[in-house]
Amino acid sequence: MRDPILTFLRFLGGNARWLAGGILLTFFSSVGQTFFIASFAGDIRSDFDLTHGGFGLIYMVATLGSAATLVFIGRIADDLAVVKVAVGLILLLAASAILMATARNVALLLISIYFLRLFGQGMMSHTAMVAMGKWFVKERGRAVSITITGHQLGEGILPLLIVSLLAMTSWRNAWLLAAATLLLLALPLSYLWLRVPRTPSIADRDNQESGRQWTRAEVLRDTPFWVVCTGVLAPAFIGTAVFFHQVHLGELKGWPPAVIAGSFAVMSITSVMVGLVTGQLIDRFSARLLLPFFLLPLACGCIVLSLAEHPGSMSFFMFLLGCSYGVSNAVFGAIWPEVYGTRHLGAVRSVVSAAMVFASALGPGLTGWLIDAGIGFERQLLVMSAYCVVTMLMLFPVSRTLQRRQRPLQV
Repeated sequence: MRDPILTFLRFLGGNARWLAGGILLTFFSSVGQTFFIASFAGDIRSDFDLTHGGFGLIYMVATLGSAATLVFIGRIADDLAVVKVAVGLILLLAASAILMATARNVALLLISIYFLRLFGQGMMSHTAMVAMGKWFVKERGRAVSITITGHQLGEGILPLLIVSLLAMTSWRNAWLLAAATLLLLALPLSYLWLRVPRTPSIADRDNQESGRQWTRAEVLRDTPFWVVCTGVLAPAFIGTAVFFHQVHLGELKGWPPAVIAGSFAVMSITSVMVGLVTGQLIDRFSARLLLPFFLLPLACGCIVLSLAEHPGSMSFFMFLLGCSYGVSNAVFGAIWPEVYGTRHLGAVRSVVSAAMVFASALGPGLTGWLIDAGIGFERQLLVMSAYCVVTMLMLFPVSRTLQRRQRPLQV
């Protein structure tokens, strides 16, 4: 048997440019991710005179709009070269950051968040996952798990960087710096690394195109797809709600901002480690087999965060969240081409991406409204835990159903 570490290193070396390009897209999608935007929540609410619920409503409306748009534009990842999509998205995301920095009224705030969510969290993450799904077959699990480390790098590095920046300059200048970084760093590197597409071997292409190639319309009529989507919603909803209300959570618990900002590194490291292991398991056993297990750590984490008061409980929650993120990101990056084929992957995955964006929109809006209505965030976390348990139980029979399907395993 070949040494798995040596095999992994050879995989990295042979595919460095494409994997680096994927990591770049997921890392810089951070500019449109909730944890990034929510780091400025206190300053934004103060500047625009917004309550928790008011800002949550704006965020929810903008994100719901981006989710609806994503369903229609997500299929361009099937029609255009990855490098063209990536360059266009980086330019649009930089423009969105500039709009955020210069917004002076609530309408422009809403529009800027809409574009940040659409081009950042939505399309940049979507494009990276579609590229990995199409470019890799036998080692798709590894490619996906490596690419999603960009998310964890962003979540681990940027919160502390933002805290430092806000101590030195205004939140608006920080957004201008984000735009400059996109244009001066992300733009040239994306062109350098993604301009030559990866072509799977002939045998891999034959395997990739074998079996049924589902259209989006056919997928939408498939009941297991919707059950799996209920699982997709949980990490997006819960993680976004916690990130969005991080300032409020710190006030409830009496924790200084550095406690929560520092805990993101725990989540990032855990997500990377668990994700890489999960990628190896996917290539060996399939994403379908691993599907039901990713919600258990998240269910436990919600209970911990709800009931515990010690500052260390935030890091423990982030560790459990990182476990769920690590498994779910790898599984949901690989399961769609594995089950439904790659020919219409961009169109199919756009629905999944939109569902995740929808959940991330609903999280801040609904939880913010409940906070204003007197239902504490800690109580809400217990309900989120119960949702995870119920959904996990639903996913076990769905996993068995998907494993019985006749589509060839791509291993």
